[in-house]
Amino acid sequence: METMHAAGRRRLPPVPRSARDVDAALPHPDLAQRFVARLRSAAADFAAAAGAESAVVREAVPPARHRRARCRVVLRYPDGREVDLSFLGPAGEPGSPSRHGFDRQIRRWLGAGQVLADSWLVPDPDAPDGVAVDVSAWLAAA
Repeated sequence: METMHAAGRRRLPPVPRSARDVDAALPHPDLAQRFVARLRSAAADFAAAAGAESAVVREAVPPARHRRARCRVVLRYPDGREVDLSFLGPAGEPGSPSRHGFDRQIRRWLGAGQVLADSWLVPDPDAPDGVAVDVSAWLAAA
């Protein structure tokens, strides 16, 4: 399966179907590419954790020294309802140990009931509803 970019017909590499396929699909990726591929391939796991019918990772941004990791997930439930959530993780190098767990932290938050509390919601102008879940703050409060 290839991903097409509508403007300019640019062919992009296929999105891995599972986290195990990340290394096979990207034999020599840099750490940021591996981070993004891991988040995108976790969509089915996100849906399962949330009790949703399906999930799409609409945005995956690797962390950097000056930028936090970011993931935007749209969940679709059996009743047709869609929930669009943005998550923020730690800043730093994409390959460091705490960054490897960002997908697991998101799954854990989704499976814990998706509680929205002021202590771990942060203003985010790029999020659809203007706030993002800071999974690092959520884990610290748990």
